[in-house]
Amino acid sequence: MGIGRGGTARVALVHDFLIGVRGAERVFFEICDLYPEADVLSPIYDEHGTEGRLSGRTVHTSFLQRLHPGRRTFRGLLPLYPAAIRSFDLSGYDLVISSSSAWAHAARRGDAATHVCYCHNPFRYAWNERDRTLAERRDPLTRAALGAFLGRWRDWDRAAARRVDRYVTNSRATQERIAADLGRESTVVYPPVETGRFAPAAAGEHYVLLSALMSHKRIELAVEAFNRLGRPLVIVGDGPDECRLRARAGPTVRFAGRVDDAAAAQLLATARAAVVTSVEEFGIAAVEAQAAGRPVIAAGAGGALETVVDGVTGRLWDGGADELAAAVADFDALAVDPAACVANARRFDRAVFREAFPREVDAALLERHGVGAARTAANGASNGHGGAGAQPPSRGTRIS
Repeated sequence: MGIGRGGTARVALVHDFLIGVRGAERVFFEICDLYPEADVLSPIYDEHGTEGRLSGRTVHTSFLQRLHPGRRTFRGLLPLYPAAIRSFDLSGYDLVISSSSAWAHAARRGDAATHVCYCHNPFRYAWNERDRTLAERRDPLTRAALGAFLGRWRDWDRAAARRVDRYVTNSRATQERIAADLGRESTVVYPPVETGRFAPAAAGEHYVLLSALMSHKRIELAVEAFNRLGRPLVIVGDGPDECRLRARAGPTVRFAGRVDDAAAAQLLATARAAVVTSVEEFGIAAVEAQAAGRPVIAAGAGGALETVVDGVTGRLWDGGADELAAAVADFDALAVDPAACVANARRFDRAVFREAFPREVDAALLERHGVGAARTAANGASNGHGGAGAQPPSRGTRIS
């Protein structure tokens, strides 16, 4: 039986790509836990890269899976992802939940279904990072071609946005972007942070920066600032910008690469402070640092305005490497009360998300189908029957 007819909702969960474990993926895995028997769909999937977090689940992939893209190569397939996400036939589902920072929100639902999108950010390279992306292309012909492509992407994005029933997002900063870029209202539900993984410890001398090593993360500002200060900085993460950053790093800047959750928690708990150079939509790493009892020295924009209490659980700064160096030098990180950091982090605990996000799904179902649909979906989430009775997508590759 379907939604509104006394049966269990048939649920599809869709994500942009599943090849690693970063902030957006952590949110998606939490959604997967809320709907433990729902079908999972992603254009590409790497069980090893996602640390086996979806092992035991059925993951449906697209034709792109046959190309075996990895973390270093998947970006080269960018023009193909819209077709890949549209190749999924979701007509057999009552509820589609997409987790999107690029193309997943374009997943096509059936006429009677409800589509709820958790939007991490409108596709940054077409919207808020468009000018920087084009400026990095020195060849004028390449720049012109890319500019035209991103213009078409914007049109495609807006058309896709009109077919989503409800947008949920991670911060007020992203909420404003969704309104400006996609012309849609959204509700803020902060991402789930596993605060219980962290515990305060004795602070050492090092500072820590956790991030994907990509140009828009502005990590070179931290490298330059800590080169000048001569203080130890541990950079955790990997990405296409790693070689360039290593070439600029002085002897006090160390690259730890990718580390597991336990090692990351230990590095945060023993750090003098965490450093955030990028303007994050939310910034899970900043909350994790506070959960470990350590303050955050963060760029004063985006999600940090909502997650860091300036002067209490960290310091907000604006500008470039000079301003970051001054913020680090002037901020007495050891004077910060670890208990205040932990208490602030608990506002974003996964338990809060597990209550708030299903309420948004219920509200979307109620608007579209009435009271019975919301009750059915709620039962499906809480009792673990999110995908019972669903027909798998008719196209794509199935990985069990």
